[in-house]
Amino acid sequence: MDTKAAILDVLQKEGKPMSAGQIADASGIDRKEVDKAMKALKEEERIVSPKRCYWEPKQ
Repeated sequence: MDTKAAILDVLQKEGKPMSAGQIADASGIDRKEVDKAMKALKEEERIVSPKRCYWEPKQ
């Protein structure tokens, strides 16, 4: 499973907006890798931010 898929999986399982640090802790992926993957997910419009610094999958 690639990093982006793992991040989306964590966000869907939690069912609530999460920060990058929380995603890194929950997934076991290095924070820098999470940041890179989240940047790509934002550009692909697959995640949205309901409040500052928190992310959830796009509905």
